[in-house]
Amino acid sequence: MPPPLMLSKRFAPLFWCQFFSAFNDNFLKTALVFLILFRIGGPDGAALIALASAVFIAPFFFLSALGGELADRYDKARVAQKLKLAEIAVAALAMFGFMRSSVPVLFVALFGFGVIAALFGPIKYGILPDHLARSELPAGNALVEGATFIAILTGTILGGIAAKGGGDAFVFSALVMGFALLCWLASLMIPPSGQGAPHLVISKNIAASTAALIRHLRGDARLWWGALVTSWFWLVGIVVLSLLPPLVNGLLGGNEETVTVYLALFSIAVGVGSALAAVIARGRIVLRPSLFGTVLIGLSALDLGIGTYGLGPAAAPLGPAAVFASAQGIRAAVDLAGLAIGGGLLIVPVFAAVQAWAGADRRARTIAAVNVLNAAGMTGATVLAALLQTAGVTIPTLFVLIGAATLAVAFAIRRTMPSV
Repeated sequence: MPPPLMLSKRFAPLFWCQFFSAFNDNFLKTALVFLILFRIGGPDGAALIALASAVFIAPFFFLSALGGELADRYDKARVAQKLKLAEIAVAALAMFGFMRSSVPVLFVALFGFGVIAALFGPIKYGILPDHLARSELPAGNALVEGATFIAILTGTILGGIAAKGGGDAFVFSALVMGFALLCWLASLMIPPSGQGAPHLVISKNIAASTAALIRHLRGDARLWWGALVTSWFWLVGIVVLSLLPPLVNGLLGGNEETVTVYLALFSIAVGVGSALAAVIARGRIVLRPSLFGTVLIGLSALDLGIGTYGLGPAAAPLGPAAVFASAQGIRAAVDLAGLAIGGGLLIVPVFAAVQAWAGADRRARTIAAVNVLNAAGMTGATVLAALLQTAGVTIPTLFVLIGAATLAVAFAIRRTMPSV
């Protein structure tokens, strides 16, 4: 009998590699958000936070195709090791930026982490079917998705601690470099995957290769459906995560610790939803939970917007106990948890299906094409959210718009869901 996935050499090194990497990405982004929110502040603070998300996501749009080609052409494990070695240099840049309290340098480092994440994405998901049986894919994806958001949780908490009161440079430096080293060491233990397409010629024209990947994805109705559904998950997720800190700080009156608690709640709830999706699947590719999850996201976002409409900033920043003692604080927490659980139910079944449907020789490029669509949606959505906030659209109104649009998406999913 094979060992459990978390004890298996087929899966555990990849799991920890992507966990440490996701931690660093979100640790840096959260530290930057806290510096903007509590040190710089001002009327443009919320827009800068949304811009930070866009800066990290933008490389996925123009580098995912290259990442997919590299992953299919070469051994995925070897490519991952080189990328994670480069991540150590980016971590050093982040250390310098934090020590100097330089937001521009931290933005450059965040962009660098985005570049590496864009190239690593097709490997992270494309290698799973190389080492896991089809029946193990739902559980493997649930573990990866759950770990990603647990990494967001830990990165958020420690990023907030590192940035509190102007920032602790030693704590920040030790964590960002320590986890970069752990990520690289874990990558060295990922088993070789072999070459999916050894004769593939890497395209020098990134735009042309990206367009070709999208055309191929568009030519398969099932894969196109899966790509669009996963894109909506990431679009909603990135916007909600960018809106959550100013919502808690500006409308609920929470301080740094309160923002961290709400982000932690959101991250844990995504893990719960992912685990629930894996339990429902029981080793099968089952898409129905995705529909339920989408409806839950829509209803939760609508109620969150309605529940916070008309709230103004508190006279003084409040700690977690004070915020959770209020009806608005509890209602917001329940809505955020429902939204996050719905996200886990949505993404795990669909991504497992995409991996199963994609051919072995094009799997990484298929996932790269999905990532391009994801990045286009996330970048466009975060920029639009920033522009709308600059134009005076309130955060509650944005949540209402997200909820209404997601319910429309749920209706479309119900009508177009393919048979597995």
